[in-house]
Amino acid sequence: MTPDVHVLRAAGVGVVVALPQDGLPEVVHWGRDLGPLGPADARRLLRSVARPGSPSALDGPWPLTVLPGEHDGWEGRPGLAGHVGRRALLPRWRRTGADGDERHLRVTAEATGLRVVVDLTLDPSGVLAVTHELHNTGAEPVDLAILEATLPVGDLAAEVMDFSGRWTRERTPQRRPLAQGSHARESRRGRTGHDSPLVLALGTPGFDESRGELWAVHLAWSGDAVHRVDALPESRTVLGAGPLLRPGEVTVEPGAAFRTPAALFVWSDAGLDGLGHRFHRYVRGRAGHPRRPRPVTLNTWEAVYFDHDLGKLTQLARVAADAGVERFVLDDGWFLGRRDDSAGLGDWRVDPEPWPDGLHPLVDVVREQGMEFGLWLEPEMVSLDSELARAHPDWLLQPIENEVRPWRNQYVLDVSRADVFDHLLKAISALVTEYRLDYVKWDQNRDLIEAVTGGRANVHRHTAAVYRLLAALRDRHPGLEIEACASGGARVDLGVLEHTDRVWASDTNDPVERLAIQRWTELLLPPELVGTHVGPPVAHTTKRATGLDLRIAVALLGHFGIEWDLTECTPDELDRLRAGIAAYRRLRPLLHSGDVHHPPTGDAGTSATVIVAPDRSRAVVRVARSVTGDRALPALQRVPGLDPGRRYRVSLPLPGPLPRNAPPLFEALDDAVVPGAALGSVGLRLPLLHPAQAVVLELDAVD
Repeated sequence: MTPDVHVLRAAGVGVVVALPQDGLPEVVHWGRDLGPLGPADARRLLRSVARPGSPSALDGPWPLTVLPGEHDGWEGRPGLAGHVGRRALLPRWRRTGADGDERHLRVTAEATGLRVVVDLTLDPSGVLAVTHELHNTGAEPVDLAILEATLPVGDLAAEVMDFSGRWTRERTPQRRPLAQGSHARESRRGRTGHDSPLVLALGTPGFDESRGELWAVHLAWSGDAVHRVDALPESRTVLGAGPLLRPGEVTVEPGAAFRTPAALFVWSDAGLDGLGHRFHRYVRGRAGHPRRPRPVTLNTWEAVYFDHDLGKLTQLARVAADAGVERFVLDDGWFLGRRDDSAGLGDWRVDPEPWPDGLHPLVDVVREQGMEFGLWLEPEMVSLDSELARAHPDWLLQPIENEVRPWRNQYVLDVSRADVFDHLLKAISALVTEYRLDYVKWDQNRDLIEAVTGGRANVHRHTAAVYRLLAALRDRHPGLEIEACASGGARVDLGVLEHTDRVWASDTNDPVERLAIQRWTELLLPPELVGTHVGPPVAHTTKRATGLDLRIAVALLGHFGIEWDLTECTPDELDRLRAGIAAYRRLRPLLHSGDVHHPPTGDAGTSATVIVAPDRSRAVVRVARSVTGDRALPALQRVPGLDPGRRYRVSLPLPGPLPRNAPPLFEALDDAVVPGAALGSVGLRLPLLHPAQAVVLELDAVD
């Protein structure tokens, strides 16, 4: 019998799904939109792509379903695995329902003791969200080992790209040829991780920023995770992702259900930037996406560290406000016993030693200066040297009696416990209410090693509880904004960003390091969600000295902020910083709504980022050099995304001298008007930059 066919279509993407009566859905096509398919054309398509039998294999064709398994004939990593009692989980599915439209398909199937609900939702941006929900309809508990979303990719996929990294060097890309076999990237850190794959992409040979066809997946989840590729000789190549479930961690009791976090699948025929454009439109289309301008933020960490002094911080607040800062965030060191990182976590009360009158004197000054006030917290963590740990040692997710190794002198609270959840919600809400907090920098500074409750692995339930805690806090305080920080960029994913307003991309503010970190973070996130701060002249993490112009230029293309003791700045530094802040505030409507491009520069020592307004009337271009190049004549820099039929005036939004030997265009900017076609196909001759220099251009259409 010919299966039913359902077609999803949006933004040039098409997903064709076969719906057999016996068995689970089979994705026949995921890629370029094929247009409307009537029943006859759909049957012809199924027939044209149907697989034959393979030599020395099963006696007949077999399906590749959204939950591939052994019963179907699949011999790669299963989409579903577990056991009931001592019996392997090998269900024989029968479809019991299917409904949807061009944007959504929901399929229900039954097997002995089980029901599965498969949801496929194609966003207007062309991003396909896939979730599975497994119901236990039997009488025995189901111990779940694997439940992952998978989709087949095009046969032309030949290269694999994902990411790794470490603290202060997050999101480092790595590429390799697609090899035969089942390959899984497993994260067992209890959080997304500095070495997170971020986005796992398969592409046609030689794909780059603007060329090539790609199929990619991101798991919107902050706990343990699996990103997988299965390339078997007798099957189409499969891409997928899902939560990593440790042995015994998830048991679905009779009458209960387990739902996976969303796996987001993205196809593009316009290279890596094409993937980024789809991700950005998806993220910006969320109901909870920040809509108001992203305030210029000063964070006090690298200004004072743990040395909290009202006089110093008051002076810092006044200087910051005069420079144009709109939000002042007091970082670590304000709470009970917190003079260094060895004590105090969990005791979320203001320490009367440095703050005899509480934080009110500082908060009053901040608000008098017209700024919002924010506070650093690390709610999931606890120090053994704290009143909380002494009163409730049973609240720890990592039992001390197991001799769990400390990390930054801290351990983890089990937020999945109702008493821990309620305590944290009450304590944080009290601070938000008393100080009328506008903003919380929510940090998380360690991996979750040996995260167990009652001897049972507990990362998944703990992560879900953290999400519920964030949601409950925002429900109580609707105007509160929250930053997701995890020792820098160790929790950058679209799961935590359902409950927060931005991420801290990395603990390094070294602008040379930040160029690559921010570029690859932009593959997933639009600039307004990525904290980008101007640090001090010598970077805290690398000890590299860089000029203020570069630091401003790098911070400009994100959610701009400052991490620097401004009370030690010279008048000239403050003037330049003030000008940079003014430029950011003027440009942020463009920077935080436009399409982000990363065009080639023709010079391995430089990188370029271009943000083009949705109506193509304006653009910002930044070119920065990290190392010397092999040419004395700078390459022509092309600017993608502009309207070829319009002309654009070129200007410099940031003050300061140009590098020596600037091209003639920059000597007569009053008459610097260039056709869009020329900017896109020929380019501009930019100044020859030295390492740790950048140039920022603004382009405005004049007709």
